[in-house]
Amino acid sequence: MKTAKIVGTILLLIGIYFSYLGVKKVNNNTAEVKVLGIELDVSNEKGQNQGMLFLGSGLVMLLTGAYIVVKK
Repeated sequence: MKTAKIVGTILLLIGIYFSYLGVKKVNNNTAEVKVLGIELDVSNEKGQNQGMLFLGSGLVMLLTGAYIVVKK
């Protein structure tokens, strides 16, 4: 296996992991509570921003890794 394909595969795996962490972090920091018919948004904006950062970097790594692996 060529070195480029190994690097691409590693980027794919890290991208999948970072994307998973990002989605998990965004979901854990988002909450809505209904009390007596009133909906309250009690989300952690800093945690959501960190989750989006993980998600974005994970997607970039996924696309880069896929490009390297598929490229001839």
